[in-house]
Amino acid sequence: MNYQAFTNESLTMMYEGIRGALAADDALKRQEQQTRFRIRETPDWRKHAAALEAEMIRRGMFFEVIDWSEDQATLPFEE
Repeated sequence: MNYQAFTNESLTMMYEGIRGALAADDALKRQEQQTRFRIRETPDWRKHAAALEAEMIRRGMFFEVIDWSEDQATLPFEE
């Protein structure tokens, strides 16, 4: 994907989308339900996040790095 073609806002939106999908999957897993996005099971999600991070760093953007640890404290996901 050509990340350089996207605006800063678009990069942020995609990155926050990954963060939200990860939180949703983690909340479902805690409830012993099937995950929707399979973030942890699909390596391409991390590759996508890493590519977004690289482009945001290249541009000097500030952002909070996604915590991929499975023992992270996440807020319950509400639908």
